[in-house]
Amino acid sequence: MSGPEPTTEQTEAYLRLLSEHERWLAGYVFSLVPHAADGEDILQEVKLTMWRQFGRFELGSNFKAWARTIATHAVLNYRRAVKKRSHPELEDAFIEAVAAETTHQADHLEDRGEALQYCLAKLPDNQRRVISWRYFDDCGVDEIAQKAGRSAEAVYQMLSRIRTALNECIERRLAGI
Repeated sequence: MSGPEPTTEQTEAYLRLLSEHERWLAGYVFSLVPHAADGEDILQEVKLTMWRQFGRFELGSNFKAWARTIATHAVLNYRRAVKKRSHPELEDAFIEAVAAETTHQADHLEDRGEALQYCLAKLPDNQRRVISWRYFDDCGVDEIAQKAGRSAEAVYQMLSRIRTALNECIERRLAGI
């Protein structure tokens, strides 16, 4: 950070946000560069730039959007340096298009994830329990049938009905209905 020394609170906020989004940030950077070694270098530079500029980041705003902007600029700077080599591998316009599409997809998936959480909370307890066993505890249908005191066929049907209900709920939620 330029200027005064960061406070303990600022340092903790930065580390907490970076830790929460580090895997996503790495995936974003690596998706835009052809070589893993270059991706590592860029990722380190992005983290340093984010730290230096964290004083300008407004806590409570969209950390991912802010980080994505810094990462995109770092990748574009990398591309300019690569162009000086004999074989540029990707064009800046392509990088910007991929970055824009990644942003769109990330926002869409985030919205769908929030809608799913809302819809899961609306399920009756017994259905939520079956979903939890299946997708969070990784139980097979036979194990769920045993736990629920039902036949495997009944569990298959129940899971199918729950998935349909969740999909419909998510679509309604995203449509604002």
